Amino acid sequence: MTTIIDLIRHGEPVGGRKYRGQIDDPLSEKGWQQMRDAVGDHRPWQAIVTSPLSRCSEFATELSRRHQLPLHTDARLQEIGFGSWEGKTSAEIKAEDPDKLSRFWQDPIGNRPAGAEPLQDFYDRVSAALQDLLTQHTDQHILIVCHAGVIRMSLLHLLGIPLQHAFRIQVGNASITRFEVEQAQARWFPRLLFHGGQL
Repeated sequence: MTTIIDLIRHGEPVGGRKYRGQIDDPLSEKGWQQMRDAVGDHRPWQAIVTSPLSRCSEFATELSRRHQLPLHTDARLQEIGFGSWEGKTSAEIKAEDPDKLSRFWQDPIGNRPAGAEPLQDFYDRVSAALQDLLTQHTDQHILIVCHAGVIRMSLLHLLGIPLQHAFRIQVGNASITRFEVEQAQARWFPRLLFHGGQL
């Protein structure tokens, strides 16, 4: 049995680029267009699963209604909580400390922002959500509408990439990542088919 998982990152939210984390900004007009362009008229899925944050859930709702597909919301698919960085731009963080961001990118486990969700906790909740979805949607093709961090954790979980390398992975707005996961002898065998694409 083979399950196909497409993960799409939300488009640009209102307010542009910043460390948004769990702040619930909606999509901008540009963000809506980015997501509609990325998906086009394709509808290969049997179900859609979304983060509860509006920059994901509003597009997922539109898509599910347009194609009459079941829609599920999973709170475990929210973005990582960035603590004291939430709502700040890169420029604002660098103004506090020019090296703070580079230290984080190099070692996100040891240099997380004050009050931020621990990276291991984030990885654990996304991994648990993925495992449940693989069980619930075995032999189906599903779409997950989510965040850059969730896609990074999914890549780490399914491909066995070390947690400290999470932020070496670039995830663009409205980009799509596809996995094919084969189940055999009670084990999962995932393959990355493409990353950062469109349909």
